[in-house]
Amino acid sequence: MSGFIPTHGGADPHTAAPLVEIVSAGNEVLIGDVLDTNTNWLCVKVTGLGGLVRRTVMLRDDIAAIAAEIRGALERRPALVFTVGGLGPTSDDRTLEGVALGLGVELRLHPEAERRGTEKYAEFHAMGYVPFAEMTESRRKMARLPAGAAPIINPIGGAPAVLCERDGTAIVSLPGVPGELEAIVEQSLDGLFARIFGSAHYEERSLVVELQDESAIAEVLRQAEVDFPRIYVKSRAKVLGSTRVIHVTLSARGDDEAAVEALLAPAAERLLAQIAAAGFGVRPAE
Repeated sequence: MSGFIPTHGGADPHTAAPLVEIVSAGNEVLIGDVLDTNTNWLCVKVTGLGGLVRRTVMLRDDIAAIAAEIRGALERRPALVFTVGGLGPTSDDRTLEGVALGLGVELRLHPEAERRGTEKYAEFHAMGYVPFAEMTESRRKMARLPAGAAPIINPIGGAPAVLCERDGTAIVSLPGVPGELEAIVEQSLDGLFARIFGSAHYEERSLVVELQDESAIAEVLRQAEVDFPRIYVKSRAKVLGSTRVIHVTLSARGDDEAAVEALLAPAAERLLAQIAAAGFGVRPAE
């Protein structure tokens, strides 16, 4: 059950959480050859920053499909869009072509991205990771960015991440190699995240209900959503040992820890009391 209502604009109206969308591109994902762990990792990261992932989608390495998704995102006006995968040197890596088409701009060789790529491959060669250091056209392909875009440092790999901005929406294109993606997000996006998410605080609280039937407390949870519209309420069946129980999770975002505590404490206290009054065993999760 959810207390969030999706909306147009950069933030959710109930929580003021910046809205985020994720576009994962890769034929290997859709044929089942590769499990898309990147989207899950980004969802966890965004939630922890106080954002709200409104939409995720998986696409083939198709320029028109990627472009259509970018145009759709710009119409929905999230604060941030991540694209994942398709930044490499081979012909099937076509994400930036799709982003450029969606933005209505051309791909152009970016001097700074080319310089960094040249340095990276010289370093990789010196370390014995690649057979030669020269910048080939395949390697230079990774420095061709949508016009107006900025390269973002990749601490590990040869392909930079890419930042495009349009009408209040930031589009960050990340490589699909999980280690590279995570390193970029953790080390190279602090400034962008500070601008989008600020110093927001996110927190969760969970209750364990000794119950197997979610429908028995559905009305109590629905009323909690009405009474506490800035709280996200989610119920999920769990198995603890040999016992089936219901986990009820309450989460909120605020400007700081005190603000979030002021939101969560009364909601958790009332739910605890109401579920107990309905005759079911309930306790805070450890």
